[in-house]
Amino acid sequence: MAAFGRALVVMMAMLVLISVSADPDMLQDLCVADLTSPVKVNGFACKSNATAEDFFFAGIAKAGATNNSVGSLVTGANVQKIPGLNTLGVSLSRIDYAPGGLNPPHTHPRATEIVFVLKGELNVGFITTANVLYSKSIKKGEVFVFPKGLVHFQKNNGKVPAAVIAAFNSQLPGTQSIAATLFAASPPVPDNVLTKAFQVGTKEIEKIKSRFAPKN
Repeated sequence: MAAFGRALVVMMAMLVLISVSADPDMLQDLCVADLTSPVKVNGFACKSNATAEDFFFAGIAKAGATNNSVGSLVTGANVQKIPGLNTLGVSLSRIDYAPGGLNPPHTHPRATEIVFVLKGELNVGFITTANVLYSKSIKKGEVFVFPKGLVHFQKNNGKVPAAVIAAFNSQLPGTQSIAATLFAASPPVPDNVLTKAFQVGTKEIEKIKSRFAPKN
């Protein structure tokens, strides 16, 4: 637990060092999100009855279940879980990986991400718009940065579980998983778009789509 506490301190210190916020600057001391408000703004409307609980979240203290198709689980600590983060321009996530687990290629359209390894060893990387891959193996106590908006991934190639704490310079970074975005969109992306993009036949596209279909 002490190691987890030190990791959080390190991550918060790194957040302070991020000089350019992805979110607009706040205009008041606090604006605790009213997640039930019908008012639509660039962020969330403020509620009037804020308490200390609005600034607290215990959800990333424990490892998440990784018994799924990709062998990883992301537990977000963003404005949807911590209403007090509204207008503050920061958030965290905990990512757990089973042996062989993958956080599939994805992007965060509104934030740069920086990860601190809690345990294990990961192969991580991001791809630039010039299709250049920057990849490295990182282990416990080490840090890696994924620039805003670029496709990136993390893979546990080890035989033991791994975990990281990820920090973002946005209260709600957003996540677009490349595979799910293309093959599980609603309404679906037309097959003729995907067959031409991936240079494969319709049967291959339908097979992939079936694997991303919701389970009843």
